[in-house]
Amino acid sequence: MRIFTRRVAIMGAIAAFVTACTPSKFRRYNGPEVTRIQVFKNARVMQLLHNDTQLKAYKFNLGFAPEGHKEIEGDGRTPEGAYRIDRRNPNSRFHLSLGISYPNADDIAKAKAMGERPGGDIFFHGTPSEYVGQSDWTWGCIAVTNDEMEEMYAMVKNGTLVYIYP
Repeated sequence: MRIFTRRVAIMGAIAAFVTACTPSKFRRYNGPEVTRIQVFKNARVMQLLHNDTQLKAYKFNLGFAPEGHKEIEGDGRTPEGAYRIDRRNPNSRFHLSLGISYPNADDIAKAKAMGERPGGDIFFHGTPSEYVGQSDWTWGCIAVTNDEMEEMYAMVKNGTLVYIYP
């Protein structure tokens, strides 16, 4: 009984040590609130802002057909316009992700008028190893490095305004 108890204690200590040494993808952020995200598709620059002060800027990749506003499901375009962060996915297959509130009512109406669906599931997300170094590989999402996504995930809250420009 004593050997079993000692073995359990040692294994528990080893597990705690390994867990403590494993870096987490979840960071803490105690700086100014991110009040707006601006995405400039043509320049490939995204800004995280507190009011009019830039807190961070990132380069990024877009969908496989980056020019123009997303109109229908599967077109490979990234939407343009005003949206919000509306969800978080800590278990994304793209490391971490922040959902963008596409489609809005106008997007839905436009796609419906064309007899199509607008698509959805547009996110800011990280980059799996197989896509590192590739350009514009998403299906319409905005991809940054995994390290940058960890930073964004900590800084950006649900409800944050997102403006995506051509």
